[in-house]
Amino acid sequence: MSPTHFDLTNCDREPIHILGHIQSYGYLIAIQPDTYSIVHVSDNIVGLVGVDAAQLLGQPIDTMLANTDLPKSTLIEILNVGRRNESWETMNPHRLTLNGKVWNLIIHQHQGLLLLEWEPIGSDQNTVVNQQLIAQALTEVQSSRTLDELLQNTARRIKTIIGFDRVMVYRFESDWHGHVIAEEKDEHLEPFLGLHYPASDIPRQARELYKINLVRLIADAGSIPAPVLSQPEWPDDQPLDLTHSVLRSVSPIHIEYLKNMGVQASMSMSLIYRGELWGLIACHNSSPRYVDYPARQAAKFVSQLLSAALEFRKGKEDQTSLLQYQQIARQLHEQLIATEDVVRALTQLPTTALNVNGATGAALLFNNKLYRLGQTPDEKAIRAVAEWIGVNSTETYLETNQLPKLYPLAEEFRAVGAGLLTIVLSRELNEYLFWFKPERIQQVTWAGNPDKPLTVDDDGTHRLSPRKSFASWTELVHNTSEPWSETEISVVVKLREDILQVVTKQANEIRLLNQRLQLAYEELDAFSYTVSHDLRTPLSSIRCYSEILIEEYGQDLTPDAHSLLQKVIDSTDRMRTLIRHILNYSRMGRSELDTQPVDTKQLLEGIREDMLVATKGRLLYIDIGDTPPITADPTMTLQLFTNLLSNSTKYTQLIPEGIIRIKGSQTDNEVIYSVEDNGIGFDMKQAGKIFDLFKRLENARGYEGSGVGLAIVKRIINRHHGKIWFHSEPNQGATFSVSFPIISAE
Repeated sequence: MSPTHFDLTNCDREPIHILGHIQSYGYLIAIQPDTYSIVHVSDNIVGLVGVDAAQLLGQPIDTMLANTDLPKSTLIEILNVGRRNESWETMNPHRLTLNGKVWNLIIHQHQGLLLLEWEPIGSDQNTVVNQQLIAQALTEVQSSRTLDELLQNTARRIKTIIGFDRVMVYRFESDWHGHVIAEEKDEHLEPFLGLHYPASDIPRQARELYKINLVRLIADAGSIPAPVLSQPEWPDDQPLDLTHSVLRSVSPIHIEYLKNMGVQASMSMSLIYRGELWGLIACHNSSPRYVDYPARQAAKFVSQLLSAALEFRKGKEDQTSLLQYQQIARQLHEQLIATEDVVRALTQLPTTALNVNGATGAALLFNNKLYRLGQTPDEKAIRAVAEWIGVNSTETYLETNQLPKLYPLAEEFRAVGAGLLTIVLSRELNEYLFWFKPERIQQVTWAGNPDKPLTVDDDGTHRLSPRKSFASWTELVHNTSEPWSETEISVVVKLREDILQVVTKQANEIRLLNQRLQLAYEELDAFSYTVSHDLRTPLSSIRCYSEILIEEYGQDLTPDAHSLLQKVIDSTDRMRTLIRHILNYSRMGRSELDTQPVDTKQLLEGIREDMLVATKGRLLYIDIGDTPPITADPTMTLQLFTNLLSNSTKYTQLIPEGIIRIKGSQTDNEVIYSVEDNGIGFDMKQAGKIFDLFKRLENARGYEGSGVGLAIVKRIINRHHGKIWFHSEPNQGATFSVSFPIISAE
């Protein structure tokens, strides 16, 4: 390999879930769940059962107990009960005596195999102590007045449970580097509190495993791991996946890292916030230290208490902030309606656009004029930013707390504008609303220089190796502002809809005509002939010929061939549906509105009945609240609510009990309907592309769909001069709101 080809991502690419070894303090057997025959076994198994690993491979599980005093029936009964209940986690651990020694047996099932892991057992006194500590931890979670106090108390409690030299609470920042925010340690150790660790110390694939394995123990960093052997005929390309293993061995890179720190044993517990990794409780010991399974479970329980407290306290803070900013946004909305003057409503009245989030400066670029509030860059710089956004972004909003990193010229005004949040009012007319946050110069103290050294292996490969020094290393971080919260983004997304409604109401005919021509006729003319003729005709032929093959030659076809032909027919059905969606979307732009009073109660009840019939076999509740009437095109209204409810039904299908609530309300100017569900939700930072045709959010890719439904909803709302907005968080459900203007009887 030439010196210019460096492997700088070896940490991120290391397959740590299939290392092929386990930690040597325990033993592992993997068996087929139907025959109980052994297909994988750790090489050190002789120390447990007195039989070499090679002699066990391919044999029934009871073969390994031949030289032990554990009755074969005991283990077989445990396996049979677990299989019948289809539950292993709640049964772990099993305390078994084998050849005079007591062991904890932990069982889990993964990728079609049962993994049995044997660990030494601790003292019964430890169990009593752990129960007492858990009870005390429950009391502390309730009594801690601040989050900092709660974190510190938790670190102290974990240290008492497991007896390690040092216990740290380690929070991940937005770029995944870690920050020690609480610590409990032995007196002779230097403090790590406040230190930062680079993101590469815990690479991406390790963070993913931390979301699955909430507790991870490395009992002895200096021990020699035991290899896992496979039966001879086992495929080489299917190594045993140890993702869920409690004995999984340790990456050599991580072992090197621990030794460089002077750590011989480590343990970590994951802190989860709204389904994502928020941080870790990281525990270090200068000598090898084994923590048995019940003690680890007690520590896990304490960390789960902390995760639950994070959910509650952080959720409460977010809700308070959301209500505050929503109240300001409502005031701006009222000003927009009252004045019908965008500039005056946003910049010249007591409540301005600057009040709607935590920005220190705001600017409105509208009708080629710039209006500034608070501390902002100068006019020339803002217009340059607008030009840059117009060229480099296609989404309806942009947010960053590191603007100079994306737009280097911003470094000149970083003192007032290192952070930027922008909503696009009209890209064609160069109209934007900007918010700015100033640079927050940080003195960050790292645990050693965060840049990993480049080393050369014996084969000449260049790779990054763990740091050898962890002495404090300080740097100043520039060009970064306070991050924008999901609450701030959510509120400005709604504000954009409020502004655009007023702009539309001002009857800018050229703007409306351009939009209708571009969105309706160009798209329709481009798609209509192809969809209706060039695609439909050959698609029908494909389906017809496939059906003929099945009917005429079905008896001669193999099952696989028959299945493939059926898949062809099913694919044509899906493509027909997609074509229909495209045509519906195209027609929305040119269909004449048949505006009339709509009985929304009757309409929604009909949709609900259809949805419940189509989703038999799952728990789904669709609650319809107040249903004030609207004046709209009945057919389009049916399509709108059908699409919204279909989305909610689809994205709650993996929830044990799907709940969808529809409710309406009426003001002097509009009727508002909201559709709320408890489904998978989404990240508001992806909100800019949610109405784009054929665009689907990342967490929705596992669900069937075409990416057309919300685009149709948006187009229908635009045709009725209404608004649509939304609020969501990952794994917290989503709420979509639509408003229809009240049409006077004149």
